[in-house]
Amino acid sequence: MQAIGRDGATASELGRRLGVSKQAAGKTIDRLAELGYVERVDDESDGRRKLVRLTPRGIDSLVRSAEIFDDLRARWATSLGPKRLAELEAALRTVVPMDGFRLDVAGWFGV
Repeated sequence: MQAIGRDGATASELGRRLGVSKQAAGKTIDRLAELGYVERVDDESDGRRKLVRLTPRGIDSLVRSAEIFDDLRARWATSLGPKRLAELEAALRTVVPMDGFRLDVAGWFGV
């Protein structure tokens, strides 16, 4: 759901962001829509396209997950210490593709 972002995404865009086929992204979108986390809407800039957008339930889910992650990160900082945590985060950044999508969802939604 983080890959959908605050502005929404098409199934093709979502597939590229996640490194999966458009069909695989479509199946995931279908299931998330069934569960009430996303909705498909017309793209105002191009009537031929459908955008996938997070619903309030989807946004709430991401905000809650960000809060949980912040709590986990604080625990890691306590266990590892700030220096080792910074080293771990730097090491993880080296394996993330440069064109990957941002995962600062809490910032996207003003939390």
